[in-house]
Amino acid sequence: ATPTCVPARIAMFTGKSPSLHGRYGYREGVSFPEAYPVTLQSTLRKSGYQTFAVGKMHVFPDRARCGFDEVLLHDGFLHTSRRLSRGPSAAIDDYVDFLRRETGDPRADYQDTGIGCNAMTARPWEREERLHPTRWVADESFRFLERRDPTRPFFLYMSFHRPHAPFDPPGWLWDKYRARSGPRRRMGDWVSRFDEHRRDHGVEAEFGAQKESVHEDVRAGYYGIIEFIDLQINRLRERLSDESLAEETIIAFVSDHGEMLGDHDMYRKSVAYEGSARIPFLLHIPPGLREGWGESGDVDAIAELRDVMPTLLDAAGVQIPESVDGQSLRPALAAREPVRDHLHGEHLIGSLGRHSMHWIRSERYKYVWLSGDGHEQLFDLEADPGQLHDLAAD
Repeated sequence: ATPTCVPARIAMFTGKSPSLHGRYGYREGVSFPEAYPVTLQSTLRKSGYQTFAVGKMHVFPDRARCGFDEVLLHDGFLHTSRRLSRGPSAAIDDYVDFLRRETGDPRADYQDTGIGCNAMTARPWEREERLHPTRWVADESFRFLERRDPTRPFFLYMSFHRPHAPFDPPGWLWDKYRARSGPRRRMGDWVSRFDEHRRDHGVEAEFGAQKESVHEDVRAGYYGIIEFIDLQINRLRERLSDESLAEETIIAFVSDHGEMLGDHDMYRKSVAYEGSARIPFLLHIPPGLREGWGESGDVDAIAELRDVMPTLLDAAGVQIPESVDGQSLRPALAAREPVRDHLHGEHLIGSLGRHSMHWIRSERYKYVWLSGDGHEQLFDLEADPGQLHDLAAD
C-alpha cells in the first residue's frame, strides 16, 4: 500500500493500513516504540515465543527492538544514523562489526566501493562470498536456531537488505546473468506526459532513461542477488530439517516493495505501478499444520503487507489485537475467497514531478491519481498487465 522501506515495515509489523499507522512515505528519525507499542513480534512474545531479528529493521532509534528479544542489525545506508554516528559503526550496525573483525580492517565499510545507496550502478561483490551481507543474515539466523530455547516456540525474522543498491551479487552470479539478455523494458504510451521531470542518465534518478549497458548491469546485479537469497532460503529449509523443525515451522516470504528496473523509464520504488507496488507473498504451511488452510497452490486475490501479522497470528493460534485492520488470509487460502475487493495505496512523494500518488487496485483495474495537478490514469491489468495503455481518457 506504500511501496517504500519504512512504511512497508510499519505495515508488516503492526498489521495496520496507512490511515492507521500514519506513515505515507520515506522518513527516518521517527520513534517506533512510542508510536507502535503493539507489533507482530511483541504479540508473539507475550504468547511465549522467542523472537529474534537479523538484518534490516529500518526503525528509529536504531537499537529499538520493537518487541523482539534480540536484534542483529544490518540496515544498509541509513542517512540519519550515519550522520549521528559520523559514519558506520558497530553501534548502529552489527554487520559492520562482523566485517571489520573478519577482514582485520578496522575501517571497513559496506559502502567501500563508493556506489551510492540508491545508485543505478552494479558490480560483482569484491570480497569473499561468506562476507556478503545476504550470507551474514542467513548465517546469524542459523546461529539463533542452534542457540534457541528448545522448550519454546520461536519467531525468526530474516530481513535481507538486498536486492537493493548497491547491486553486488557474488561474482559467479554476476557472470551468469550478465551473460544473458533480459526481457525488454515495458514502455507505456503515457510516459511522455511526464517528460519535464526526467533526469536522463542520472545515477540515482528515479525517472529517466539509462544507457542500455547500464541497464543490463543493474538487471544482472538485481537478478543475481535474488538468486543468492533463493539459495539462503534453501539453506534455511535444510537447517530446519537438520534441527527436526521442518514439519512444525511456517515460513512466510515477502518484500517491502519492488523495483521498477527500467519499466516506463523508472527505477527504484515508491510509485503506484506494478513493478514498484506488486510484491511476492509466499506462505509455506507444513502438511501437519494445514488443517483449515486448504490445499497448496496459487491464490489469485488481493493481499497487503498489513495482512502478514493477522495471517501469522491466526496460523499460530494467537489472538489478533484489536488495533489491527489487516485481514487473516485463511479464507483466501481455504476457500479461495477474497478478503477484500480492492487495495488503496498511497505515497506522499513520488518520482513524477514530486507528486503525491494515490491508487486503487481492484482485481482487474488500477486507478492512479497524482495530487500535484490532479492527473488521472486507469489501467486494465487483465488485458494490459504491463500498464502500457492509459485508459483514463476513455
